[in-house]
Amino acid sequence: MYMGWMPDSMAAKIGGAVQLRKDDTMKRTPIARPSVGREGKHIRLLSNHFAVKLRGSDAVFYQYSVSIKSEDDKVVDGKGIGRKVIDKLLQTYSSELAGKDFAYDGEKCLFTVGPLPQNNFEFTVILEETSARAVGGSPGHGSPSQADKKRVKRSHLAKKFVVALSYAAKIPLKSVALALRGSESEHAQDALRVLDIVLRQQQAKRGCLLVRQSFFSDDSRNLVDLTGGVSGCRGLHSSFRTTIGGLSLNMDVSTTMIVTPGPVINFLLTNQNIRDIRDTDWPRAKKMLKNLRVKATHNNMEFKIIGLSDLACSKQTFPMKVRNGSSEVQTVDITVQEYFKSKQVELTMPYLPCLDVGKPKRPNYLPIELCHMVSLQRYTKALSSQQRATLVEKSRQKPQERMRVITDAVRGNRYDDDPILSSCGIEIEKQLTRVDGRVLSAPTLVVGNSEDCIPNRGRWNYNNKRLLEPVRIERWAIVNFSARCDMSRISRELINCGRTKGINIERPFTLVDEDIQARRCSPVERVERMLKKSKQTFLVLLNFSCVFYQRGRIAIFTGPWKKKNLHEMGIVTQCIVPTNKMNDQYFTNVLLKINAKLGGMNSKLALEHRQMIPVVTQIPTLILGMDVSHGSPGRADIPSIAAVVGSRCWPLISRYRASVRTQSPKVEMIDSLFKPLDDGKDDGIIRELLLDFYQTSQQRKPKQIIIFRDGVSESQFSQVLNVELNQIIKAYQNMGQGDLPKFTVIIAQKNHHTKLFQADSPDNVPPGTVVDSGIVHPRQYDFYMCAHAGPIGTSRPTHYHVLLDEIGFSADDLQKLVLSLSYVYQRSTTAISVVAPICYAHLAAAQMGQFMKFEEFAETSSGSGVHSSSSSAAIPELPRLHDDVCSSMFFC
Repeated sequence: MYMGWMPDSMAAKIGGAVQLRKDDTMKRTPIARPSVGREGKHIRLLSNHFAVKLRGSDAVFYQYSVSIKSEDDKVVDGKGIGRKVIDKLLQTYSSELAGKDFAYDGEKCLFTVGPLPQNNFEFTVILEETSARAVGGSPGHGSPSQADKKRVKRSHLAKKFVVALSYAAKIPLKSVALALRGSESEHAQDALRVLDIVLRQQQAKRGCLLVRQSFFSDDSRNLVDLTGGVSGCRGLHSSFRTTIGGLSLNMDVSTTMIVTPGPVINFLLTNQNIRDIRDTDWPRAKKMLKNLRVKATHNNMEFKIIGLSDLACSKQTFPMKVRNGSSEVQTVDITVQEYFKSKQVELTMPYLPCLDVGKPKRPNYLPIELCHMVSLQRYTKALSSQQRATLVEKSRQKPQERMRVITDAVRGNRYDDDPILSSCGIEIEKQLTRVDGRVLSAPTLVVGNSEDCIPNRGRWNYNNKRLLEPVRIERWAIVNFSARCDMSRISRELINCGRTKGINIERPFTLVDEDIQARRCSPVERVERMLKKSKQTFLVLLNFSCVFYQRGRIAIFTGPWKKKNLHEMGIVTQCIVPTNKMNDQYFTNVLLKINAKLGGMNSKLALEHRQMIPVVTQIPTLILGMDVSHGSPGRADIPSIAAVVGSRCWPLISRYRASVRTQSPKVEMIDSLFKPLDDGKDDGIIRELLLDFYQTSQQRKPKQIIIFRDGVSESQFSQVLNVELNQIIKAYQNMGQGDLPKFTVIIAQKNHHTKLFQADSPDNVPPGTVVDSGIVHPRQYDFYMCAHAGPIGTSRPTHYHVLLDEIGFSADDLQKLVLSLSYVYQRSTTAISVVAPICYAHLAAAQMGQFMKFEEFAETSSGSGVHSSSSSAAIPELPRLHDDVCSSMFFC
């Protein structure tokens, strides 16, 4: 079917063997930096890296495995109690340990500078007083039985632990010095991990919540109310990094979500958005409260919630042993309310259920009104869209404010006083690191009538301009799911705005309003009813449908509606939430999406228009953007969605097609790039994109493939190079004979903590700022680029790692290509922070993910806990797109 590109079964018949590179069996490693960029206007910058002087590189860390057991020989694995035990061990047995200081990770590893007197130790450690939180004891007055009272007494007595230390490994600090000189060093990452553990330990001793390399203190000034009983907690991130300028401490502001501390009753009121506690949805409250920790106000002890009582405090009974006048012990049933009254605690809300803070077979009841949420409890469920918006808005910091907070933190933490850092000869500067940057010129764009458009500070507009390749829309419909709006007026304004931009839009074929009685149905049923009502309309070959939703309701309809249209009917859709601010700019933004979805083009690079892009224009080049989207936090049963977009219509770099597949939950590596079936055919992602490139590029095979990969950490670089890239090569080879293309593999990271600031201005760095010296990797090929403008908050650059470059770009050409790909995003009139292929892959994964059992998986920030998935459970496949839309930019 495809002349010149035969399936390998045909190639085999004519004796063609698939070609293998000599180095295909060799393990690839990230390439070294070949050169640095020269182009652009130089700019003086500061970075949130603090220089570290390493004076004691001869020091050696000794690693010891830690085992902590209670006196009944049970392993203790709680992080909180582990740190308390090790601290007490250090106090009690300092002389036996030669006065060594420990760096303890809170779990099973402990490090010292230099060796301990012997390789193996066993110590008995006695904690003078432990709380219910530490040993799982009972809540005193909250637990009425005699046996429980005895347990309470024991919880305040001495507790014995047996701690075993055994030598595990040596980690020389000089490995860091070797890595700084660009040498491959086996132990460099291990040594940096030890230094990071020292920082974590320091903050743990101050009572901070630790989340990986970030720490959060119990200070109400750091809290941002997100509603729903959830708060954003502002803290700090700190980690040691090897850079080309030497060892540095990367310090940044960080934010995590916690349960808002305070009375449990207040938490329930705000979580369920009710005014009267008696209106509480108790089954929902039970799910939300489970495993959270509370402090009882009557005895100041902490407990973990395992559930709720079946009855209210005034009715919930339990057996209690009491002595009568003759000193005989007898068991009587008493209510929780009566018990607390006997302890001079008068309940004001006895009609509420109790919190169960006991064991599964030994309930232990506490009245809700006597309980407060413990501070610094992480909230790990998904946030609502409103909560996310509030978090972003209230977490913003201008560059000058962020610089002040970071610098104050480094000075206030007094790292130089830490005994382990001092013994390693480590000194940390108190000033931000100065860095040389360059500002690359924005690429010129071409819009309608071949008119040049020069972006200004990363922005442009279509005022008095037309789109480059506008589509003609002859048949379309408007469908309204209960939005209160004038559909006729909106359609007229959309048509008029389209006319000024060059898009000829006919009057809509029909306007369909949802029936009032359908509004109480489920989203799936409402979609079915709407399609049934407009059946005659959709029998007409529509270009696209425009759908109106109520504010706050779009998420529940998007999945079922788009699945019906894109999968079953082959109709592109555009969803809109009508507002009072639907001006010309609003309609222009909507039309940019519609035009791209229907095959038009809003703008493209002038170099692209004139076929003058270095390296890419001369040789057929396929550009891939790869991303994996995972389910909401706390959900382990939702498949991950892998999406890859590929450029088409070479020599263009502004048109893309997406291919999307499901894979096992929380798996980051894409496993369906090459997917051979039993009949020998390949049903993988790459084959689909290669064929599309071939068909839209004058039957040319790609001779060069540029891969942009998002969402992977440095520890996964090897898998990208040696697993994913091999799969792509196999997919290419499976299609027949011919030389393999040259590959360039680039990782884009946004989830990092490096920030750039102007040394001579309070503003954010200008768009096009690039840094490839000073704070970059000492050996590998990486650079930071801030392609977008940052009008609010502090801009975060994208960290690009070039793992492989067989194509052989110069540093300047590669950086200019990356910047240019931030200007071809068809949905907006601004440069974006990361290359468009990655953004498109993310959009495609998110949109196709809405197809997956939307009625079952729909989840808000409240109510549901972690769902485990069976390892043997089959991963449901995504429905494939209709032939009429599969090659469109439906994800725009």
